[in-house]
Amino acid sequence: MEILDLYDILGNKTDQTMIRGTKPPKGFYRRKITIGIFNNKEEMLIQKVSKERKHWTGMWTPSVSGSVSTGENSQSTAAREAKEELGLEIDFSNIRPSFTINFSEGFDDFYLIKKEVEIKKLVLQKEEVEEVKWATKQEINNMIITGEFLPFYFEIIDLMFLLKEKKSSYKIMK
Repeated sequence: MEILDLYDILGNKTDQTMIRGTKPPKGFYRRKITIGIFNNKEEMLIQKVSKERKHWTGMWTPSVSGSVSTGENSQSTAAREAKEELGLEIDFSNIRPSFTINFSEGFDDFYLIKKEVEIKKLVLQKEEVEEVKWATKQEINNMIITGEFLPFYFEIIDLMFLLKEKKSSYKIMK
């Protein structure tokens, strides 16, 4: 049984918790992370959800995702999930999310990482990940249309590809 911290409407951690798999109580929210790993060929590493999972079985998703457990923060969750799901050691301690999306039950912090990864060297967590591959923005958007990819808005995928090398989500004019 995994325990998750709860957050207020502004994303501030409260002293309340919930059990993963249940809905947050009214007025409280949970936090999750999504990582997009990009290569130099304008592709994102995507993973296919294992048949052993209850939700989104057999569907493709961004590189890594997961819920922030009690006692963790967004960065430590990103590091833990990258290690668990793909066997990748990434230090997120000085990396902020590129952007955060609100969803009905909480907040999703998106981390965008540029990293050349050899698929053959990844250690996939069989309970979570069936397979991985590189995909272009167009390939991912086509997979959303055909129902092979999680039902993301196209604009979120577009934003991930747009911001993958940016240090900020807006331009600083001088």
